[in-house]
Amino acid sequence: MGNADYLYPSTNDHQCAHRVAIPPPQPFFKSFKNSLKETFFPDDPLRQFKNKTPSRKFILGLGYFLPILDWAPRYSLQFLKADLIAGITIASLAIPQGISYAKLANLPPILGLYSSFIPPLVYAMMGSSRDLAVGTVAVASLLTASMLGQEVNASENPTLYLHLAFTATLFAGLLQASLGLLRLGFIVDFLSHATIVGFMAGAATVVCLQQLKGILGLDHFTQSTDIISVLRSVFTQTDESKRRPKFFWISAMAPLASIILGSLLVFLTHAEKHGVQVIGNLKKGLNPPSFGDFVFTSPYMSTAAKTGMITGIIALAEGIAVGRSFAMFKHYHVDGNKEMVAIGTMNIVGSCFSCYLTTGPFSRSAVNFNAGCKTAMSNVIMAIAVMFTLLFLTPLFHYTPLVVLSAIIIAAILGLIDYEAAICLWKVDKFDFVVCMSAYIGVVFASVEVGLIIAVAISVLRLLLFVARPRTIVLGNIPNSTIYRNVEQYPKTDNVPGVLILEIDAPIYFANSSYLRERISRWIDEEEDKPKSTEETSLQYVILDMSAVGNIDTSGISMLEEVKKTIDRRGLKLVLANPGAEVMKKLNKSKFLENIGQEWIYLTVGEAVEACNYKLHTCKPDSTKKESQPWNNV
Repeated sequence: MGNADYLYPSTNDHQCAHRVAIPPPQPFFKSFKNSLKETFFPDDPLRQFKNKTPSRKFILGLGYFLPILDWAPRYSLQFLKADLIAGITIASLAIPQGISYAKLANLPPILGLYSSFIPPLVYAMMGSSRDLAVGTVAVASLLTASMLGQEVNASENPTLYLHLAFTATLFAGLLQASLGLLRLGFIVDFLSHATIVGFMAGAATVVCLQQLKGILGLDHFTQSTDIISVLRSVFTQTDESKRRPKFFWISAMAPLASIILGSLLVFLTHAEKHGVQVIGNLKKGLNPPSFGDFVFTSPYMSTAAKTGMITGIIALAEGIAVGRSFAMFKHYHVDGNKEMVAIGTMNIVGSCFSCYLTTGPFSRSAVNFNAGCKTAMSNVIMAIAVMFTLLFLTPLFHYTPLVVLSAIIIAAILGLIDYEAAICLWKVDKFDFVVCMSAYIGVVFASVEVGLIIAVAISVLRLLLFVARPRTIVLGNIPNSTIYRNVEQYPKTDNVPGVLILEIDAPIYFANSSYLRERISRWIDEEEDKPKSTEETSLQYVILDMSAVGNIDTSGISMLEEVKKTIDRRGLKLVLANPGAEVMKKLNKSKFLENIGQEWIYLTVGEAVEACNYKLHTCKPDSTKKESQPWNNV
């Protein structure tokens, strides 16, 4: 960067510039209404109701909460064929996965089938995603087992544990639906991409380690989820694991076999009598009601509420992320708040009919997408297939070996370890990689809850750092233009003699006002300390480019006042460029505009530099650098 070739813009043709306007005052309630609308209704969901008759508004309102009313009238036989294939395909995956994940949550296996029957029907009516396949997920199942297991032992008190699972699902559904109805979906965004990648990978590792119990046939296994406890539990039972049953070869080949083959082999060889653990009896029939099974007494209610809230947020983040991912491929929009209401409602209804937490798992949704589904009807067909299984086929699962379930979980969960995403994080953003690895290490070496807390805490810390430490950039002139850009990004820019141009790259709030005051003073010190040639003009003007300052609070205004006083004491002049409407409104009300003089506020950096150059070359400053009268741009 240099200034030898800097050409001063001509001022002969352009002796005045446009004044930066102060927005007209608005009534408080109108301004407050606009702020609420921008915060909670950025997508303007009420736009479709404008200029419509009351009956049409009622129909549109029903369609908003029940999207099935929009696509059902247009449903065709071609769509039915595609959804029928997709529904049967995901049912073949949902049945074994449902049984496996229920075992992972330390719940009766039949609950996995119950949870694949009622919730998909509710989501088919209320969900806005065409590709999301509803069901239980490994991470939520693991969290349920981990958090409820701290309060109640599933083996010693299975009934209470079961009722707590229903209660936690109810709380999760209430939280999810409330977030959607209150338009608070942005809370889920605090789970950054890096956090989710690390957390999911850590949870996948823990889930795979937990399956050592089924693969090795261990009867006594730790309730903890950290890797140290799991490995200690494995190696302290080496004698037990060496006593292999006669038909251990069935267990060894189970990861490569399907449930049908595994069950058939156990049935024909009577392997269950020789040490191979099987599911056992599964109750025939549809979901029994569980209205009266909720637990609202101390101390169990707090445990259920905490479990429900944490698992609910994780399930919500996964379901919405999966739905949006597949919607992007098919070029349609998924309403995040509508999805929250749909997922929350299906969990509320499901908790009343013996279901535990459900969402849209990636593996099942990917199968649904690849099978060519057209609408959410594929969930209905899957639910019908599960219903048929509940009514007639559950006895066939009696001989299914538990090692098959472990193999199914491992096969499904390995896809959550996205090492390519971790490598990408390392290449693109090292801090995001730290967040990712913190979540992974916390989950694997401590617990699922600790890993989640660490990851969210680091993500929030980074958010605070973004707010509290915004970037301030020195701008230079791109040769032969009136464009000013970052001197580090564009090394060939020219600096403007006698003028320091700084860009503030964030809103100015109480959290960053002190930092900005100190950083601006430091930039001025560094500029004045630079060696100057005898002909070169010393620093006279400091221009603050406020294009990126979307808002300012009273602390920020006080900071600007202090900066102006500091600059005045140095014999310099403060100039503002392109402050926004909200900033101008507050600067005007605080009398700061009168203090600085509106003639020192310009629409662009180019106009501000031109005015400063005009003053430098028409008015010779005195020995104290004090200006007699500012150049008026009006």
